[in-house]
Amino acid sequence: MRQESGFAILIALAVLMGAAAAQDENPIPTKNELTGILGRTFISNQGVASTGTNLHFGNGLSFEVDYGRRLRENDVYSITAEVPVLFNLDEDLNFVVNVVPEDYKSYFITPSIRANLLPRTFISPWASFGVGFGHFNSSSTLELGGGPNPGNKGTTGAVIQGGFGLDVRVTHSLSVRTGVRDFWSGVPQLNVDTGKNHQHNFFVGSGVIWHF
Repeated sequence: MRQESGFAILIALAVLMGAAAAQDENPIPTKNELTGILGRTFISNQGVASTGTNLHFGNGLSFEVDYGRRLRENDVYSITAEVPVLFNLDEDLNFVVNVVPEDYKSYFITPSIRANLLPRTFISPWASFGVGFGHFNSSSTLELGGGPNPGNKGTTGAVIQGGFGLDVRVTHSLSVRTGVRDFWSGVPQLNVDTGKNHQHNFFVGSGVIWHF
């Protein structure tokens, strides 16, 4: 009887150890993620017809904060509801005539759906699409000479976001993300007529994801 009891205890311990090992190899997927990314925003130069020259945009240092909630996941793909928020706090402007603001600030908030391919592997490519809004706030001074900006300072409008990139798993709780997002928005108050009412704001950056 004692031998049978000891054998049963050994079997039970083996089963428990095997289950624990299996859980370590295939951890339960987390549902939430918080991402911080640092990068730059790139905007194409815009021509001003009245002067025959271009208005130049700097490559503003920008950062993105993104909260995501996993809606569905399997070995092939995952679907995540996310809210990327992009801040560009110093977008410099350069023009030959002293009529444009020195710079402007902007932020975009675009609730989106992101699809990851092979989410449980080491490298997972992703694509995202969403719609939200953005706000521009132009400087109170002009670019040349620092005179007061006579134009309107702020504008708010709709934004369409599309992006793609790669997630690289480091640990169960941490990943590294590299990606490109295009925030297609209205235009800031520039005090010149570029003939455009929309512009592409390409954000390129890398950062860290915390899974919890």
